[in-house]
Amino acid sequence: MSIMKKVPLDIVALSHSVTQSHNYAVVLGEQDGVRRLPIVIGGFEAQAIAVAMERMTPNRPLTHDLFKDTLETFDIQLKEVIINNLLDGIFYARLICIKEGEEIEIDSRTSDALAMAVRFECPVYTYEFILDAAGVILEDNDDDAIESTTKPLKKQSKPEVKGVVGLAGHTMEELESLLDDVLSNEDYEKAAEIRDEIKKRNG
Repeated sequence: MSIMKKVPLDIVALSHSVTQSHNYAVVLGEQDGVRRLPIVIGGFEAQAIAVAMERMTPNRPLTHDLFKDTLETFDIQLKEVIINNLLDGIFYARLICIKEGEEIEIDSRTSDALAMAVRFECPVYTYEFILDAAGVILEDNDDDAIESTTKPLKKQSKPEVKGVVGLAGHTMEELESLLDDVLSNEDYEKAAEIRDEIKKRNG
C-alpha cells in the first residue's frame, strides 16, 4: 500500500459560517497552491484559535493551554497535525506526538487539533483526496470564491467582535486600560479588536 503524500496547510482566515450562523469556519490554505479548505467549527474553538494566534495570555489557562502544559510537563511534544479523513461532511484529525523518540498518534476533533497546532507552532497537513473533495480553488487570491461556504471577516483575523464601539475615540492609555479590563473578564473576542486598534496606531 502506497503512503499518501501529505499536503502542508496554513491557517489563512477565521470566518463566520454562512451555512451555520452560530458557528465559525477556519479557512486553511495549501502552502504551494491556491486551494482553500473551509472547516466549520464552534465559537469556543474559534476563540481558542484566535487567542493563540494573537499571542494573548489569559489570566487562567484555557483548556487547550492546559493540555499543552500537560503534554510538555510529561515531555511530550506535538510534532504535527494531520487532517486525515472526511466522512459525511465531518473532518477527522490526528495529533502526531513525540515522547522519548517514540511517535504517538492521538485522535482529535479537527478544531481542537488546530488550536493545539497554533500553540505548539507545528505544521498542519492534509491529504490530496480531502482537498479534492472539500477544497475550493481560488483564482487571483479572490476570497469571494469561498463565500458560498464561509463569509470571511478579514484575512489572518479573529472571530468578529461585537460590543466594542468607538475605539478610534480612545487614547492609547485608555485602550491599554480597556484591554486589561476585557482580558480580566476573559472576553478574548473584544480583546482581539482592541489589540488590532493598538497595533494599527503603532504602525
